[in-house]
Amino acid sequence: MILKSNRKWPAAFLLIILAIAGSRVYAQTDTTAQANQQVFVMELRSEIDARTNRYVELAFDKAEEIEADLIVIDMDTYGGALYDADDIRTRILESEIPVYVFINKDAASAGALISIACDSIYMAPGASIGAATVVSGGTGEAAPDKYQSYMRSIMRATAEATGRDPHIAEAMVDQNLEVDSISKAGEVITFSTSEAIKYGFCEAQVTSIEELLQRSGMEEEEYTLTVFEKDVPEQIIAFFLNPFISGILILIILGGVYFELQTPGVGFPLMAAIVALVLYLVPYYLNGLAENWEIVAFFVGAVLIILEVLVIPGFGVAGIAGLTLTIGSLILVMLNNNNFDFFFVDPGEVVSAVATTLIGMFGAILLMFFFGVRLTDSAAFKRVSLQTTQATSEGYTSSTRIGTFIGKEGEAYTVLRPSGKIMIDDELYDAYTRGDYIPRGERIVVVNDEGTSLRVKLSKDVPKEGLS
Repeated sequence: MILKSNRKWPAAFLLIILAIAGSRVYAQTDTTAQANQQVFVMELRSEIDARTNRYVELAFDKAEEIEADLIVIDMDTYGGALYDADDIRTRILESEIPVYVFINKDAASAGALISIACDSIYMAPGASIGAATVVSGGTGEAAPDKYQSYMRSIMRATAEATGRDPHIAEAMVDQNLEVDSISKAGEVITFSTSEAIKYGFCEAQVTSIEELLQRSGMEEEEYTLTVFEKDVPEQIIAFFLNPFISGILILIILGGVYFELQTPGVGFPLMAAIVALVLYLVPYYLNGLAENWEIVAFFVGAVLIILEVLVIPGFGVAGIAGLTLTIGSLILVMLNNNNFDFFFVDPGEVVSAVATTLIGMFGAILLMFFFGVRLTDSAAFKRVSLQTTQATSEGYTSSTRIGTFIGKEGEAYTVLRPSGKIMIDDELYDAYTRGDYIPRGERIVVVNDEGTSLRVKLSKDVPKEGLS
C-alpha cells in the first residue's frame, strides 16, 4: 500500500505543474485580449435630427460589426428634435456594448438626455449639461405641456436606469421643480463640470478621449481607437440631400414625364424621370425624413393626375387633388415633421423645402417651353426616336378596315373620355377624341381614320365641309 501511494506522487506533481502552466497561459491570453481592446468613437457635434439619428444607427451597427469593447460619444450639441433624441437614447440603453460620453463643450436639451443614457459621463473643463426644457424649432419658446411632460418622464426614467438622481434629471426640464440645495423654483438645472461631478452626473473632468480612457483604466498600448466615418454610399446619400440637388431632381422628374408624353415610346425621358425619383426619395427615406405615408401620397397624387388626363373629362377635383398630393408630398419629404407635427421644424427649413420644390417645378416648365422643340429636333434625339411617317396615302395601314371612314356617322357605343367604342353600320370600332367628352348614345362623325382607332367628334360640332 505504501509503494502504491508513492507511485501517485509523480503524477500529482505533474498535474500541479500543468495547472500552473495553464494559469500562466490563461493570464497571458487575458493580457493579450486586454491589449487589443476595441474603442469605437462617434461624434455628435450638430443638431439632433433625423440625419443624426441615422448616423448613430449606422455607428452602432459598425461598432457591433467590429465587436467593439467600448463606445465613446464625442458630444457638443445644443439639442434638437425630441423624437430623434428619444430614439438615440433608447439605442444607447439597449446597447450590449458599454457607452461613455465625452462632453467637450455642451450637452443641452436633447444632448443632456442622450448623455444621461450613457453608462459614464466625462466632461471637459468649461463644459455644461442640462437646460433640457423643450422649445419650438423656430421661435425658441417653451413647448406646450404635453411635450414638457413627455420630456420629464423620459429624463426621469433614463436617470433611474443609469443610477443617477431622477429628481435632478427632471428638474433639468421643469423650472417649477425645486431640488434642495441645488436649484430653486423658476430655474432649470444646468451643471458645470464641477457641479456635475459633485451631484453624480459626471465621473471626472478630462481634456481628451485618451485621458478619458486612461481614467477608465486603459493605457494607450491596451486599446485600438476607431473613429466612425460614413462610407462612400452614405456620403453619396448625403450629397443627394442637398436642396439644390433635390431641385434638379424634381426638374428631371417633371421634365422627363412631359417629354415622354410628347414622344410616347421613346422610353429615355421616362427612365430619366424614374431614376431621378428614386434618387430623390431614397436618401430622404433612409435618413428618416420621408415617411411611408408621404411616399404613398406622392404616388396616389400621380395616379389621380394620370386619371384626370386620360380618363376623367376636363380638369376637376381629381386633378387638383393629385397636384396637391404630389407637390405637398415632395415638400413634406424634405421636412422632419412627425405626422404633420411641425413644432420642432425650423421655419427656415419649411421655406427651403417649399422654395426647392417650386423652383424645380418652374425650371421644368421653362425646360418644356424653351427647350422642348430643340430637344426633339436635335440629332441625338432623332437617333433614338422614329422620325419617319408611314402615311395612309403612301399605302401604309395599321388596320383591316377597307376604304375610308372619314365623314361616316354613327353613335357612341360607350362613353368616350377620350377613348372608347363607337357603332357604325352595326359594327363596333375603337375610337377616340382630342380630349372631348362624349356621352354614350350621342351621334358622332369620323374625322380621321389613320391608325388603329378612329378619331371622332360630335356630329353637331362638325360642319360637313370641315371634315379632314
